[in-house]
Amino acid sequence: MKFKVENIMEIRGLIDTDAKEFYNCLKIIDSETDFMMFEPDERAWNGEKLAKNLKDENNLFLGAIENGKIVGFLSAQRGSFRRIRHTAYVVIGIQKNYCNRKIGTKLFQKLDEWAIQNEIIRLELTVECGNKVAIRLYEKSGFTIEGIKKKTMYVNGKYVDEYMMSKIF
Repeated sequence: MKFKVENIMEIRGLIDTDAKEFYNCLKIIDSETDFMMFEPDERAWNGEKLAKNLKDENNLFLGAIENGKIVGFLSAQRGSFRRIRHTAYVVIGIQKNYCNRKIGTKLFQKLDEWAIQNEIIRLELTVECGNKVAIRLYEKSGFTIEGIKKKTMYVNGKYVDEYMMSKIF
């Protein structure tokens, strides 16, 4: 008798030894979507710098891991100057084959825990105005649109606008 065992998705903080696997995840996401900052051939490997970033305790790097493979991430970079130390800029990405599995929701729940523990009172992010799926996730996670940044990215031969979104605790 055989039983199907569901793959268990683990959400955890990334550490310096995750650098190569994290980079591989980023490269896959870059190749699957036009909504991220990097084009598929643009991200360069710098393992030492990436490992150093992952070790920085001021910032948050979460990974969604299945079968030892990082398939999604969320990062939050805390303001480095005293006047903006209470803020963090958020970036999230999930590989296409892992979308619609509540990974984004789980990553944002962990982000909220981290923000509260670290006295962050403002989370912020930007999102292309046409990225309706991401906007729904962000709004469901408590973010609101603050404004529009005009022609912030050049994607597939045209300029696109982004929403500036925030969540205040």
